[in-house]
Amino acid sequence: MSDILEADWKVLRSLKDTALERLCERILAEVHAAAANPGRSNHQRYLDVYSLVQKRDKDVADCFNDLRRSTATISLLHWRKHKLLTFDEWARFSDVTQAVLDVWDEND
Repeated sequence: MSDILEADWKVLRSLKDTALERLCERILAEVHAAAANPGRSNHQRYLDVYSLVQKRDKDVADCFNDLRRSTATISLLHWRKHKLLTFDEWARFSDVTQAVLDVWDEND
């Protein structure tokens, strides 16, 4: 996979913190729900939270770790999978990058 356009790289960097906050907000809501589940013992809830954090940590890593121009398209695919950007935010990316993401989504 080749690097994305410089302009798209700048857009991605400008949206990174917003996307990360959205994903973390969702994860924390899931953790809260798992921790507050009245039908499970404290130990079961702890295990649920632990398992959830492990699973979702992989999602955070897929979306945000090792973020470089050469890996940006893969990261954007993960962002799209987790619905981290609004329609207007996605529209800020070039037609070229959007087309590449569409092709990858079709083959997924």
